[in-house]
Amino acid sequence: MSHKFKYKWYLKDGYPATDIEKNNFNVFGTFICGGGSTMGYKLAGFNHLGGVEIDKKVADIYKLNHNPKYLFNEDIREFNKRNDLPKELFNLDILDGSPPCSTFSMAGSRENAWGKSKQFREGQAKQTLDDLVFVYCDTIIKLQPKVFILENVKGIIQGNAKVYSKNTVEKMTKAGYVVQVFLLNAASMGVPQKRERVFFIGYKKDLNFPKLKLEFNEKPILFCEIQEKNNINDLTDRQFYLWQNRIKTDKSNGDTVMRLEKRLSGFTNPILHSDEVCPTINSQGGSFMLYDLPRQINDNECCQCGSYPIDYNFKDLKARYLIGMSVPPVMTAQISHQIYLQWLNN
Repeated sequence: MSHKFKYKWYLKDGYPATDIEKNNFNVFGTFICGGGSTMGYKLAGFNHLGGVEIDKKVADIYKLNHNPKYLFNEDIREFNKRNDLPKELFNLDILDGSPPCSTFSMAGSRENAWGKSKQFREGQAKQTLDDLVFVYCDTIIKLQPKVFILENVKGIIQGNAKVYSKNTVEKMTKAGYVVQVFLLNAASMGVPQKRERVFFIGYKKDLNFPKLKLEFNEKPILFCEIQEKNNINDLTDRQFYLWQNRIKTDKSNGDTVMRLEKRLSGFTNPILHSDEVCPTINSQGGSFMLYDLPRQINDNECCQCGSYPIDYNFKDLKARYLIGMSVPPVMTAQISHQIYLQWLNN
């Protein structure tokens, strides 16, 4: 049975979540970004040691909000080459990782981007993304945690990308892990956002854990439960024109543009309906506007839809960027709480 983790919460209230006892199990993260998963583990009572993050700006924000014991601001490939890692990282209960996944997204360029190097943000080195799943597998094999979690987009189990999933399971099975694959939706886990993600979860074979059961049936949280009454228009002239011409069945600007102009444009810019669950928050800079009011989603609403703490310090980065890049904390809290109950606590 899932736990009722609050989607509206504050860092100042501390960890773990209400009615959860702190445990002595250690977690370390890779591709930690703003710490969505980090906060989830802490809410579920785990001791989170820190992690690896390539982006310096993001790593600085992570340090400010989470005060990690260990923080490696470098490419995961460089981390894997290290021979000076603390012994504590070789005795982990859980190793967590969400390799960047845009090349597996069904909305992206998919196969056309596989194997190609790209600089994804200013200050980052060029890198390929599709092989990071296997680079992270190398990290797991290096550190030998009791349990590992690998999170990615739904697209990794669809179409030609299925080979990546198959090879991931095969690689980790050969490395001595028993692996299960789950497709989970954050909306069924107490997160006010439709966010489908794939989780590869494995444990060392000699631990002989039972089959993990992850079944979540939380009541959907509609956007009206979060929406603020602020009606200050922050749309551009073009966005406001589309907003004025929207109809109830429009789910994105693309639907409006197609109806008015008979062309493909704006389908990655969602329209948030108050009587529906918020669609997946993405990290891109396009509009994410409300149906009821002529404005975009604000930071407080974005934090709640992503189950991020209201008092998180984003510094000079947009809240939507970090939240869109992160696993919702409540999603990780739900999964890790079940791993604790079904595996580690026994």
